Amino acid sequence: MRAAFDALGAWGNALGPDEIAGNAGEPHATEPHRFRAVFISDLHLGTPGCQATALLDFLKHHPSKTLYLVGDIVDGWQLRRRWFWPQAHNDVVQKLLRSARKGCRVVFVPGNHDEFARAFVGHSFGGIEVVSDAVHRTADGRQLWVTHGDHFDGVIQCAKWLAYLGDNLYEFTLKLNRHLNTFRARMGLPYWSLSAYLKGKVKKALNYVTDFEVAVAAEARRRGHHGVVCGHIHRAEMREIDGILYCNDGDWVESHTALVEHLDGRLELLQWPGRREATNAAPVSEVTA
Repeated sequence: MRAAFDALGAWGNALGPDEIAGNAGEPHATEPHRFRAVFISDLHLGTPGCQATALLDFLKHHPSKTLYLVGDIVDGWQLRRRWFWPQAHNDVVQKLLRSARKGCRVVFVPGNHDEFARAFVGHSFGGIEVVSDAVHRTADGRQLWVTHGDHFDGVIQCAKWLAYLGDNLYEFTLKLNRHLNTFRARMGLPYWSLSAYLKGKVKKALNYVTDFEVAVAAEARRRGHHGVVCGHIHRAEMREIDGILYCNDGDWVESHTALVEHLDGRLELLQWPGRREATNAAPVSEVTA
């Protein structure tokens, strides 16, 4: 795929002269922090389904001390098949680089769709750290393991060809969904997710989600952490599983969701509207100590 995206070329293509030079000698103002940490995943930059405009708006209104990119930031699987990289996707990368330059710690944990980036673990690009996983300590002392979660997906690990097939079917569903919602918008009807509806109707899909959540939480417990933050399954959730706090920050293809840590350590799932109709995100769920 363009030689591993030209050695993380998604970042490289968006780098200006200052970033390429390592920002040497140029001081930058620190952004005011509304949150201790923000966790986002499954942006799928490089696909028509990526809601880049909504994401940019969310990032603008939610500056943080630390920003975790919890995998599937760039969709290498789709870019191998068809190159798609509009300006809005470049703007997202620029925003991430600018945040790092202004003092936000940006941590990138690659997922299965951007697995090419795992070859660069331990390196930093434009101030963005690439790590295999991370441990985040909240203001109230809880340790959260941060991982994309694809290692707990049996399809990815045992039948990757089936995962590719499923990815193609998912993209087809999203394309159909876009046409359907264009029609619904003309009729004055709200957004409706066809793929979410189908997932909710298929018992095996629900069992898959439950098995995934339990497996990730069990590994977090084995590692001695209080909780886990992951992505991968495009289902935002925050709940306790056998005493372990399970957090999934959702996706930026359909749900427009993110996990945030407030300055006092309080964790909250937020959903951001697709169009700027309000200045505040809608809380999905909230957990305190």
